[in-house]
Amino acid sequence: MVVSFIGMETQEVKIKPVVNVVLRSDAEMLDEVMVVAYGTSKRSAFTGSATEMKSKDLEMHTVSSATNALSGKVAGVQMTSSSGEPGSSSTIRIRGIGSMNASSEPLYVVDGAPYDGGIANINPQDIESISVLKDAAASAIYGARGANGVVIITTKKAKANQDAVVKLDAKWGVNSRLIPQYDVITDPAQYYETHYKALYNSQYYNGKTSEESYAFADKNLFDKNNGGLGYQVYTVPEGESLIGRDFRLNPNATLGYSDGTYYYTPDNWYDETYHNSFRQEYNLSVSGNRDRLNYYASAGYLDDGGFVNNSRYQRYTARTNVDFQAKKWLKLITNLSFSHVDSQSPSFSADTYASSGNLFYIVNTIAPIYPLYVRNADGSIKTEGGRTVYDSNQTNFVRPSIVGNAVRDNEYDSRQTYRDVFNGTWSAVITPIEGLNLTATLSAMSYNTRSNELSSIFGSGVASGGIATVSNSRTFTVNQQYIANYTKTFADIHNFTALAGYEQYNYKYQYHRGENDHLYTPNIGELGNAYGIDSKKLDSYTDNYMTEGFLGRVQYDYDNKYFTSVSYRRDASSVFAPGHRWGSFGSVGLAWQMNKEEFLNGQDWIDLLKMKLSYGVQGNDAILDQDGYRSYYAYSDRYQPSYNKDTGDYSVVLSQKGNNELTWESSYSWNAGVDFSFFGYRLNGTIDYYNRKTVDMLYFKTLPLSGGINVATFPANIGSMRNSGIEVSLDGVIIKNRNLEWALNLNFTHNKNIILELDPSIGEEGLTYSNRVIKEGGSIYQAYMLKYAGTDKETGKALYYMDKEIVDEAGNKQIERTTTEDITKATKYDCGTTLPKLYGGFGTTLNAYGFDLSLQFSYQLGGQIYDGVYQSLMHNGLSAGSNMHKDLLNAWSPDNKNSDIPRLSAASTDDPGVKSQTPIDRFLTSSDYLSLNNLTLGYTIPKNILNKLKINNLRVYVSGENLFLLTARKGLDPRFNYGIGSMTSGAGLASGSYASMRTITGGLSFTF
Repeated sequence: MVVSFIGMETQEVKIKPVVNVVLRSDAEMLDEVMVVAYGTSKRSAFTGSATEMKSKDLEMHTVSSATNALSGKVAGVQMTSSSGEPGSSSTIRIRGIGSMNASSEPLYVVDGAPYDGGIANINPQDIESISVLKDAAASAIYGARGANGVVIITTKKAKANQDAVVKLDAKWGVNSRLIPQYDVITDPAQYYETHYKALYNSQYYNGKTSEESYAFADKNLFDKNNGGLGYQVYTVPEGESLIGRDFRLNPNATLGYSDGTYYYTPDNWYDETYHNSFRQEYNLSVSGNRDRLNYYASAGYLDDGGFVNNSRYQRYTARTNVDFQAKKWLKLITNLSFSHVDSQSPSFSADTYASSGNLFYIVNTIAPIYPLYVRNADGSIKTEGGRTVYDSNQTNFVRPSIVGNAVRDNEYDSRQTYRDVFNGTWSAVITPIEGLNLTATLSAMSYNTRSNELSSIFGSGVASGGIATVSNSRTFTVNQQYIANYTKTFADIHNFTALAGYEQYNYKYQYHRGENDHLYTPNIGELGNAYGIDSKKLDSYTDNYMTEGFLGRVQYDYDNKYFTSVSYRRDASSVFAPGHRWGSFGSVGLAWQMNKEEFLNGQDWIDLLKMKLSYGVQGNDAILDQDGYRSYYAYSDRYQPSYNKDTGDYSVVLSQKGNNELTWESSYSWNAGVDFSFFGYRLNGTIDYYNRKTVDMLYFKTLPLSGGINVATFPANIGSMRNSGIEVSLDGVIIKNRNLEWALNLNFTHNKNIILELDPSIGEEGLTYSNRVIKEGGSIYQAYMLKYAGTDKETGKALYYMDKEIVDEAGNKQIERTTTEDITKATKYDCGTTLPKLYGGFGTTLNAYGFDLSLQFSYQLGGQIYDGVYQSLMHNGLSAGSNMHKDLLNAWSPDNKNSDIPRLSAASTDDPGVKSQTPIDRFLTSSDYLSLNNLTLGYTIPKNILNKLKINNLRVYVSGENLFLLTARKGLDPRFNYGIGSMTSGAGLASGSYASMRTITGGLSFTF
């Protein structure tokens, strides 16, 4: 009888009535095989730094984009998410921010070929593994595109000698908004009271008598043109005021007011807009491996609803992966996938501050006194033609600041996107002699998107008779790869592998957009339905990009004890001018498996102890323009033509000054570390130290006005930057027996980013912006703003620090730091980096008696984020109609002189930097957080029950994704970005973005 188990040595024993078999660990089997650049490697033999996430871990997550599951799981990976919209993907940074003005995105490789099709278009259920390559030894062979790390996604195939397996997975659940509302005033009476007090104080604190101040507040409380709120939603007896002299609501006031034509009562915009939604997902796969054919085929459907109306993401996917051993010397591989996406997006733009058309900004910040709907005099909600009428300032009252109605716009406008993505990879592997594989691979991707935007005549397009906007984009990429790989072992101890090849990547992007107004049929957002004359807009363009490179790698190990790896790549990029297109990149890696040494013989508790060291050079050509988009023609001058229809002449204006000396941004990386496994692989870990220096950074340099050129910037290579730090990953099996296994995992990363050198033309103060500074010795995210000095304890006015130059009796100039009430005279200071000192994750898994439980957390410590949303809510009464944070209730007053919150006053002279939208360090907030990313509980039905039903396996489970987030302030999500911002930019735009969603699902997984 043969007894076997995964990870254990197979044993053959004689058949007896009672047989006790103890299996020993098979170190060779437990030596994990990882997918790495252009192949695979055993963990013990790998000289670089990489982490792999298997399908078993991915299947625990309920995500529409697979890379979202990496959060908190992989050391060195930091993730941010500016949108929680269904179908969105997080932004990934590997070992810090890699560039100042070029892309810091990692390279994505799917089944061996570069992939630009959007990770959300790949069904996570089709993924076998995700490998994150972090150092130069792991990724330098990718040359031009590997400077910021590489994420390798490998899709599923059947296991060896596997009969046909059919798997069906179905899950149903609910989505809801995770991030709570800031702690704002929700009681209409309290808001009126607070604003009334701000109006009163605006006079009283500035010299008016008490009676004059009361009179001013009474007169202007509802006057939108003089600091008032515009709306009256309480009925008060004739001759009485809404707010009394005690700054409290008149006890005789009743909620609801009618002017004879309309009835006014406040609505809870937050509760009316945000709601739970349904999520459902179905996946079916068939796989098998018999004779010479290995096949995997799947189909999937996802319907992911958002937490606002008209927000939905539907994805249909299909995949076929086939390997066919046509001849002993010829293997054919085909991987084909297709996805179709039909998505609806709500009305918002995360890049624009304070837009009245931004659904999230309005709902999150509007005061709690305003009606959402227009009501008839009897209190019923008004309708026209069966449509609900929303309050957009068309009644006898008008809001002081917010025009239109974003909730109405979201109901009647539409933003529909259709996306088709085809990705195909075809390979032929020829083995002419033993150990030599010649592989030719052709990969092609077609990514087609069509978007229809309707600004309805009943919504935001009312002034233009409705607006239709239609855009189409087409991305087509082709990657050719020709690789020769030779493996040979000499004398049983000299293991040698050599790889050489050529790769070429071609990218074409085409875009077309049209817009027109005056729609004949109100609900059809097509250009053929738009008959405007003066507002037609058409635009189209094409971008082309190409890279090619020659690559090679040699790997050698002596007796699986001493390892070395050397790689080289010579790459060219069309981004640079001829003469500067080619760059040379490469790496060398060394490793020593100490547990193979004689001096550790007998130390059976050591399964793996490996020291590793690597160094390499990588390139980056992905320069970004001022709007954050790829610049494919940075070396050339570009012109914007115009046509004069009266003269028939064309004229051109320089729109971009090129630089034909522009060349590669290069990163020089060191990595030193240790990999270990102890106690029968019960405790496993990696400790890495890394140091990456980026030089010749791609940047759009400011041109002097004296240059006589009418463009402000031009591309250049300037300066250098370093990311260095330490990563630690640990996982261990605490308890393991026949019925129970309990395991823990932990990882953390400390990264330090510092700018080493800038262009000589940049002064000692660096490049200063409204809220950040880029200077030598600082980080790429260095806050630069006014410093708050608290309040004047006698007046309650805000105080700010300022540097004042003084001259002593000897004529020596000195800088003295003092304070000022005048915000325009305050000095901006370096307020430190916003980047965290530590980030990572931890989790646990427990399997017992058929039940499985897993939890995964992520965290961040030691950073800052500019809470611009909080700043806008601390407006002291100056932003009439916008909500107020409850912290304002503790503002300075003659009875509360120790408060550090400036006095409540609607006077412009009392603006604490909110109305002026000034960045102040008072609003820099801790970005520390703890997030429960995933919790899954499952139960696998016993085999003796399933055998009767002809089912191989049945698992029932419930799963929660993004379950809770603990932060320094209610409503704040530090994962939005890297902390830099102001009230109107960066982190301050969070209130106008789609917040993160919580997902709770239950499902069934069948295997036949």
